[in-house]
Amino acid sequence: MIEMIQQRFRQDMAANERLNITREFLQILCLKAMSDKNLFDQLAFVGGTSLRIVFGLKRFSEDLDFSLLERSDLQIGRLEEQLHHAFSLYGLKLETWVKSEGNVQSIMMKFPGLLKELGLSDLERQKLSIKVEIDLNPPQGWQIAHSIVYDVYMFSVTHYDLSSSFATKLHACLYRRYTKGRDLYDFIWYLGRKTLPNFALLNNAILQTQGTNPNINAENLKPFLLEYVRKIDMEKARRDASPFLREPSELRLFDQDILVDAIESTF
Repeated sequence: MIEMIQQRFRQDMAANERLNITREFLQILCLKAMSDKNLFDQLAFVGGTSLRIVFGLKRFSEDLDFSLLERSDLQIGRLEEQLHHAFSLYGLKLETWVKSEGNVQSIMMKFPGLLKELGLSDLERQKLSIKVEIDLNPPQGWQIAHSIVYDVYMFSVTHYDLSSSFATKLHACLYRRYTKGRDLYDFIWYLGRKTLPNFALLNNAILQTQGTNPNINAENLKPFLLEYVRKIDMEKARRDASPFLREPSELRLFDQDILVDAIESTF
């Protein structure tokens, strides 16, 4: 596996991009292990990494996020065991910690020694981390789709469709308490595709976290989007997103005038 990862590196590739490529390689191995155990009968792959791997989003992502499709006997401890077994077959060392907080269960995966073996760190103790997070009580209204991933291995994943994915991202954009540039990058990507969010899922998500339903729909969506864009700290957003972009020139789109004009002309 070490050689397979190194084959993805170019001679002139910056260390940060090598790190992102390594993390993505491990994410794909994790998804393959979950697919082999039929876990996508119970889970939908969501979030930024889903956009990256399934839809070709041009930014890297750190974690793997999933939503439970229906109440089931999903055991986070069992998943932890399965991941240990899978990565041992790949010849990779894995350390894990399980955490349960409310309706969210997570596994923090750490890969000791890997960064040093790849020449990305001089420190044996430095570990690459990936978090697997599962929402056991996602808001209702989602629609799912199935896609084949063909990268390293070929396998299928269940995921939210694009409209539902936009709804969950827009919920994060509108109500996250701090500026996250990766949210803005994804928002711009959806904007460029002229995607409408799944309004049922969006309103249910807001109701679940804020206790009120704003009844966002196609007619009143624009003012919500304009309010979001106008309150963004663009410089902070650029700093957050920059380490995850393959094309630094795309940061030029982090501009309020550009985004306001795009929203006005699209919606």
